[in-house]
Amino acid sequence: MGDEGAGGGLRGEGADEGLRIDFLGPLRARRGGEPVALGPVRRQAVLTALVLRGPGLVTYGRLLADVWGAEPPGSGHQVLPSYVYALRKALDPAAAGPGRSVIRGGRGGYRFAPGAARTDLAALAEETSRTRRAKESGDHASALEYGGRALALFRGEPLPGLPGPFAAGERERLVRQRLLLRQERAECLMSLGRHADALEETLAASADHPHDEALAALRMRALYGGGRQAEALAVHRDMRRRLRDELGVEPSDALRRVHQAVLRRDDRLLLGPVAGHRAPGPSPAAGRSGPRPEPGPGGAADARPGRNDLPGDTACLVGRAGELALLTAPVPAGGVFVSAVDGTAGVGKSALVVRAAWTLADGYPDGCLYVDLHAHGASPESGDPVRTLRRLLRAVGGDRLPDGTEGDRDDDLESLVTAWRAATSGLRLLLVVDDARGADQVRPLLPAGPGSRVLVCGRQRLAGLDADLRLTVEPLPTADAVGLLRELLGGARADREPEAALALARRCGGLPLALRIASARLQNRPAWSLGFLAGRLSDDTRGLGELRAGDRSVEAAFRMSYDQLTPRLRRGFRALGLMPTAGFDGLCLAAMLGGPPGDAEDLLEDLVDASLLQQPHPGRYRLHDLVRAHARRLAAESPQQAAADLDAVLGLYTAAGRTAGEQNPGSADAGPGGGGSPFGGRREAAAWLEAVGGELVGVVACAVAAERFDDACRIAEALADHFVRLGQYHECRAALDLALPCADRAVDRRMPAALRNCLGMVDVYLGRPQQARVWFAEALRHDGGGPRERAAAVTGTGVAEWVLGRTDDAAALLEEAVELTSGLDDVWLSTMALCSLGAVRSLTGRHDLAAGLGETALAIAEKAGRPRILSNVLCFSADAHLAAGRHTQAGDLLLRAAGLARAAGDLPLRAASLSRLAAVEQVRGGLNAAVDAHHEALAALTPQSSTGLEMEVRVRLGSTYAEAGRHTEARREFRTALSLPGAGDHPRQAGLAREGLSGIGCAEEE
Repeated sequence: MGDEGAGGGLRGEGADEGLRIDFLGPLRARRGGEPVALGPVRRQAVLTALVLRGPGLVTYGRLLADVWGAEPPGSGHQVLPSYVYALRKALDPAAAGPGRSVIRGGRGGYRFAPGAARTDLAALAEETSRTRRAKESGDHASALEYGGRALALFRGEPLPGLPGPFAAGERERLVRQRLLLRQERAECLMSLGRHADALEETLAASADHPHDEALAALRMRALYGGGRQAEALAVHRDMRRRLRDELGVEPSDALRRVHQAVLRRDDRLLLGPVAGHRAPGPSPAAGRSGPRPEPGPGGAADARPGRNDLPGDTACLVGRAGELALLTAPVPAGGVFVSAVDGTAGVGKSALVVRAAWTLADGYPDGCLYVDLHAHGASPESGDPVRTLRRLLRAVGGDRLPDGTEGDRDDDLESLVTAWRAATSGLRLLLVVDDARGADQVRPLLPAGPGSRVLVCGRQRLAGLDADLRLTVEPLPTADAVGLLRELLGGARADREPEAALALARRCGGLPLALRIASARLQNRPAWSLGFLAGRLSDDTRGLGELRAGDRSVEAAFRMSYDQLTPRLRRGFRALGLMPTAGFDGLCLAAMLGGPPGDAEDLLEDLVDASLLQQPHPGRYRLHDLVRAHARRLAAESPQQAAADLDAVLGLYTAAGRTAGEQNPGSADAGPGGGGSPFGGRREAAAWLEAVGGELVGVVACAVAAERFDDACRIAEALADHFVRLGQYHECRAALDLALPCADRAVDRRMPAALRNCLGMVDVYLGRPQQARVWFAEALRHDGGGPRERAAAVTGTGVAEWVLGRTDDAAALLEEAVELTSGLDDVWLSTMALCSLGAVRSLTGRHDLAAGLGETALAIAEKAGRPRILSNVLCFSADAHLAAGRHTQAGDLLLRAAGLARAAGDLPLRAASLSRLAAVEQVRGGLNAAVDAHHEALAALTPQSSTGLEMEVRVRLGSTYAEAGRHTEARREFRTALSLPGAGDHPRQAGLAREGLSGIGCAEEE
């Protein structure tokens, strides 16, 4: 639609001089400055279609299609007059008759009177037009001002929540228009040389448009203009990965051209006519031009022009375009520019630096020198600065050395450094220092000539070296690793087994050394398939040993790094090989080493500097898969120490689960100062477990694989409540399923019953009461569980019978459960038995008895001070009050319950409490408040939430919509409930949804 159709500020006959309608945000109307109530969202959608399709007649069919889409009301266009009547009543001037109404009737439709209202869309069109005229004329400052006015008209997302395809289309169009305005603003800022402001503008839009390539190109140009070439390249890398992973496409030609321009440092293409405004940074000509320095004493007069000691360049260097661009970018000509490159063994540092040196070689006619300090290969003396300086002095000055140093094993380092600086003061050299171990090795070797350049690489991060550029080389992304395999093996062989090539690249962890060795093995074994070698590498016990060819070995490269460590770092590195998760923090290592977390974190940081450890996020660490396999093999050389380390870290996860949970046996003893827990309380332990995230099930798997049967059972039981709190029932089930076979082999004889009780409760939460009964029955057959597990099994069976609708059986079992739990110091079990019995009593009309049971449970929960248990008890108590007609009391209890659940981070409990609160609001007659509460409950659900819980919330929401006469929304919620995965496993909720559909089957929306 054109913006002219929105009124354009013109006024027609009968127009209300004070009426304004705004679309650039939530739809709103004002008359004389006072807000006008527009009613429900579908009525607003009708108004939107009439105004934006104006000034012509909008037919009934068009309106129905615009607002209802593929599901028009059964009564057809007869539903429209009620909407138009309400809109006229809200928008028309006082005492306006049909002839003066802002909405006029016509043959077969309605139209919004021309000029009847001013709109923000007209203002947007005017400011946008001014912006583009100013930009086209080259007046970028004025374009910025007009564009800012246009953007200021937006009050957020246009037309949020309005139903129907027309509103959706207009919303998309206006969002796109706002994005184009932001892009034009960024282009104007670039034209004015204001690169930082342009970058801020693109960042503001990127979050909402992660796949917009034009925006990414602008962001790259702004970063480049600010002298941040590396970050500009990173934007392209991230966008390419996002497009390939999420959309399955490659970047467009336009984005690729910008990427190539950044690599070439093409100021004209990237910055246009304001290239001179580029932020201070490396000059394109630096390093290749400028006045040559005068020769110093003993310098250029004796130099050997054109000497090049660089080793041969590798034929295959894949996936390093960004790093190469950084290392070869022009640099200031006035000093010595030092680049320090580090990375783990085998990652391809030397190949990258040599390629960079050959790329730069033509710019350094006085010499390109190379020294290998052999930090990880030969004897320590080979990297001695004295020997290295003697070789370098010969390279630039013939055979003359300072007096008294030739052949003297006690060479004076200071004299050699002085001679080296004097010899190079008039030269512009390129010096490559390979395999450096420390800054003290490198500092004496730095030349003195202005414009010289030094490329240093090594496994150790040289924090003590004053470097102008620091670059950590990471393993290749999977796509580039496959690309390197194709280069090494030939595309025909690799492409015959694309899946195997992918698996092999992943087994090698993107490490070029591993990929080269794997390729060499395949070349020497023509009968081997890629899949065959990938299978050999998948064996954890022998996979690392497979990466050996001749005198090259991945494990040997890692071993050299390990041998350079201090005894303290070696001890820590071996312990890391036993970590049950890929990611970890200092607390895990502290548990294994038996020291404070701060000391463990210092050790981890030292291993990061040694390039043996990665740090994806502050405070979180991980080992490369192959490095981890090496650490694990080293740990196995000291089996007693390894066993103790594994005991310690598995015990840490048990302590975390018990401290974080409120339902675990012994959890009350796992808090601050109890049971030796290293956590300061439930929140701290829960946050620590959440940081581990999806790897928690792997901790149980690690214990099972190590045949730590008791640890596997204890961890699975301890983590169950954590998983339930987050609604991660499937992860909980996976952990318990892994541990269950260990229960019969565990020393702790409580475990067979305990794990079955946990599995039973998970099935209750998932709406599988029949399966839950089986687990509880099995738990009762295991006598070793003791009083606690017997009480848990009886309670769980009673709950399952209640869910199945067998109230008499449930009441008898829960009466027994209350008796059994009264003698236990178990807050969760006691309150669960009391509340469940109260719910059953309430079903039989004994509301006072139910309320009394709820009060007893509430007193226990209040005394214990556990927020999730207290929230759960409050929900049960509220149900009793609601059943007895005490709505105010029920609402107050549920408000408190929802707040506690939110504070505790229990999303399923929060959803359940909010849905109950909505039911209270509905009984009170507050249908709008009930709808809002239901939607808030739905927002608390996660993809892992119980299907039964989501069905419960949606059925209740559908019932609320039905009572409000909003039958289309009601029908949608009932149908959504029935279409959820696994809905057939929840017959009660499914029956309610079908009843709801039946109740509105013949109803029409009015």
